[in-house]
Amino acid sequence: MDRTRALTAQNPNQTFSLRRFCSPPMSCSSPSNSKLFVGGMSWSVDEKSLKDAFSSFGEVTEVKILNDKAIGRSSGFGFVCFTNQPEATSAKDAIDGKALLGQPLRISYALEKVRDAPVVVHRLSSIGNGTSLKQ
Repeated sequence: MDRTRALTAQNPNQTFSLRRFCSPPMSCSSPSNSKLFVGGMSWSVDEKSLKDAFSSFGEVTEVKILNDKAIGRSSGFGFVCFTNQPEATSAKDAIDGKALLGQPLRISYALEKVRDAPVVVHRLSSIGNGTSLKQ
């Protein structure tokens, strides 16, 4: 049974939309904390310009921008892999919040996707002072 049917069987009154991307997942050969998630990108950013923006901080081994098959253009996020963690940290600290082609980038360490397992992402709660973590 595929994932959509399994979710629908568990929750028959709820509609699920699974987003599919035309780019295959990226597998960095370097340690996971040397892989950065890059969000908030302009749709005009391509893999070459993204690599150029990050390569001054160290050796970039792989760059991947995910495309939305439904609309046929960039989804506005991607991944950059470095050969080691100190280079990735340097790039993250320097580029996070800076603009690339007019859009401020959001940089964080990439989470490794585990096949068929849920990913728990802690989010800041909007209740109270906004500093507590919420699952």
